[in-house]
Amino acid sequence: MNHPDYKPNLQSLGTPRGVSSVAGPHGAGASPGDKKSKNKSTRGKKRSIFEAYMSPEDVSEGLKRGTLIQGVLRINPKKFHEAFIPSPDGDRDIFIDGVVARNRALNGDLVAVKLLPEEQWKVIKPEGNDKEADVANESDIPEELCGHHPSPQSLKCCDDSPDVIIEAQFDGSDTEDGQGSTQNRLMDGVQKLSISVPAQGKENVEAPDTNEENTFTSQDTRAFPEKALQKSAKVVCILEKKHSRAATGLLKLLADKNSELFRKYALFSPSDHRVPRIYVPLKDCPPAFVTRPQDYANTLFICRIVDWKDDSHFALGQLAKSLGQAGEIEPETEGILTEYGVDFSDFSSEVLECLPQNLPWTIPQEEISKRRDLRKECVFTIDPSTARDLDDALSCRPLADGNFEVGVHIADVSYFIPEGSDLDKVAAERATSVYLVQKVIPMLPRLLCEELCSLNPMTDKLTFSVIWTLTPEGKILEEWFGRTVIRSCTKLSYEHAQSMIETPTQPVPEDTLPPISPEHTSQEVHQAVLNLHRIAKELRRQRFVGGALRLDQLKLAFTLDHETGLPQGCHVYEYRDSNKLVEELMVLANVAVAHKIHRTFPERALLRRHPPPQTKMLNDLMEFCDQMGLPLDFSSAGALHKTLTETFGDDKYSVARKEVLTNMCSRPMQMALYFCSGVLQDRTQFWHYALNMPLYTHFTSPIRRFPDVLVHRLLAAALGYGPLPDMEPEALQKQADHCNDRRIASKRVQELSTNLFFAVMVKESGPLESEAMVMGVLNQAFDVLVLRYGVQKRIYCNALPLRTYHFEKVGKKPELTLFWEPQDIKQEPVRQVITIFSLVEVVLRAEATALRYTAILKQPGSESIPDPAEEEGSDQDTQEE
Repeated sequence: MNHPDYKPNLQSLGTPRGVSSVAGPHGAGASPGDKKSKNKSTRGKKRSIFEAYMSPEDVSEGLKRGTLIQGVLRINPKKFHEAFIPSPDGDRDIFIDGVVARNRALNGDLVAVKLLPEEQWKVIKPEGNDKEADVANESDIPEELCGHHPSPQSLKCCDDSPDVIIEAQFDGSDTEDGQGSTQNRLMDGVQKLSISVPAQGKENVEAPDTNEENTFTSQDTRAFPEKALQKSAKVVCILEKKHSRAATGLLKLLADKNSELFRKYALFSPSDHRVPRIYVPLKDCPPAFVTRPQDYANTLFICRIVDWKDDSHFALGQLAKSLGQAGEIEPETEGILTEYGVDFSDFSSEVLECLPQNLPWTIPQEEISKRRDLRKECVFTIDPSTARDLDDALSCRPLADGNFEVGVHIADVSYFIPEGSDLDKVAAERATSVYLVQKVIPMLPRLLCEELCSLNPMTDKLTFSVIWTLTPEGKILEEWFGRTVIRSCTKLSYEHAQSMIETPTQPVPEDTLPPISPEHTSQEVHQAVLNLHRIAKELRRQRFVGGALRLDQLKLAFTLDHETGLPQGCHVYEYRDSNKLVEELMVLANVAVAHKIHRTFPERALLRRHPPPQTKMLNDLMEFCDQMGLPLDFSSAGALHKTLTETFGDDKYSVARKEVLTNMCSRPMQMALYFCSGVLQDRTQFWHYALNMPLYTHFTSPIRRFPDVLVHRLLAAALGYGPLPDMEPEALQKQADHCNDRRIASKRVQELSTNLFFAVMVKESGPLESEAMVMGVLNQAFDVLVLRYGVQKRIYCNALPLRTYHFEKVGKKPELTLFWEPQDIKQEPVRQVITIFSLVEVVLRAEATALRYTAILKQPGSESIPDPAEEEGSDQDTQEE
């Protein structure tokens, strides 16, 4: 029974903003670290479970003196009682054990913590097991490192792209496509991949002990080597509630029907296990909920935490909305957007009044006279076939001396956004467009995104251009910045450009190309694409010789049914030369603008930096590669790129092994960040690790990124077009921080959208079979990368029809030996050895619970799919994890 239209009698939740996912426990809220803190009463007064927060003055003093440490809280999505903040020295993360030590902070919050005495630090056992701590990072891989795949509307540029592209292709032309990130990140720390081994040779393992923990604290830590200890702390203050305090989940009656609470409250159970369970007033629940709770058993609700008392494991909340049935795409999508604070409301009338009112709008002649007129030049766009917001266009004119005039022309969005206007404020608050598989949540009203700013063909458009004189080898001889007006002659897709690149001496058939304006010919466009391709290849070669790093991961493209919107299928997105052409020119423009604005405004430039990898995780990865005999060089970004690209061959096994290693190498990488140059004093921290460049910024996508709008304003001021934006360095840094927060949230939403659609596809089209490569071996389970789909899953031994299995360490390498029950009782058990980099066959199958699917190992030599009954009782991870 569905109740999508039910709305309780209270104020709407709206769209609270936040960065990370909702966080906290699901049971009573207690964890192993919390068992001493039962909710007891003393003389009628409830005893506090959580410590009172320190005062702002004491926290400020503690941070100055170094007795307190601040950081962003990450909660383990699989084991909610484990949380971490980064260590300031780049060493192993600081561990926060239990909900009580977390002190009501949620995932993504900026917190201040106090280190516990050393005897209370976490002790890491030398022998790991299947319950070993999972890394809680969700979106740590920077765009500049990953496949540099275009976003849905503008599949572009290395800096613009996430880890996985989801290009939803519809039969109709009215649908948008979107992008996301890899379905499930490598769930476990690299150290687990190789060092999780019992101390003695072989060990027979029957079933996982779900209560066993891999770590403990000891009253005498002197018995352990220093590297076996992990600093542990407790939260003493929430400095900034970045978490949205919103959650999606299910509503239940309280278990104790005789309690006073039963008559006042219902229990809200969040889908995200890191969020505490929440008491919600019965008066806010649907009228029939108390008498017919079963009618609502599968109805998704949105709830917002409004309070969390220090004497309760449960938070207090308000129901905001009934979404619909759990497992359906649109209710789940709305829940994801709300949890991550994405503003998907309609733009207000005040915002829309900032737009040109007399439509169709044309560029005033006075404005054209102020700009360099490029309308007669051969300018064109290259984008995904379904893209509507065309940020950038390209041009390439051969010169008499054999050089080329190459232009990157970016939509002049700042022309339409007056500084300080309502439109400016809402764009600054949204900070980024959010790309889902099936649609986009735009940063700007669609009139700007898709019409006035979008560089649609055969119409006059305002642009901000960078134009170079380049040699055929890509050497810059001259550079010019300025406001321009263009008239794109055609809208090429990546497929169109690729066909031109692949047939350099033959004309592409006219009937396969989009319309081209009569002032230009298909041959002229074809030659320009070929010239740009040759230049971009050389620029790319030089960039990687110079020390850049790129970590390509498997990316999915979904095909959606144009009527139902359900996924019909998916395939790995192919990143080709046409994508690389656009990427190189975008990087070139971003670098040029970064140097220009920093030279002119050294204290007020908005730049983008990428810190080097986390030291501890990198060291763990280096140790793992050494154990596995892998000759990877981690001394620099360029050295890592070189060894990753040159060490492996082109055969199926080598390609798969490179995919696994790329996933592993992505784990220590940090996020790239926007910052104001006047606030960061250490110039060495400006460096962009992945690109191996001293200065970088974002200039090329102002339709969908607010930092690019700010950079356009800075560039305009640097060129004397107008005054410097009215922002002091501290205010600019605050806006940069907000853009970083929203970008992280956007990436996570994209990942969850991808997860959602893939889980639905497994349900609708499954079971799905694929080859997979083992990427981690534990003593009762192993992790695989499913090669056809790029998802990572854990396979549990107790979910397989095995007679027995055992784990051992062979040299330094972990190894699981499986003994399959024979199909014929007269036969001997089939023996299968699982090691890291083993190629196996797996089956993905939907579970009964919405959005869950399981990976099952196929028995060697078996053509049949394993029976679902043989999965019962296993501790599978879920799609959401």
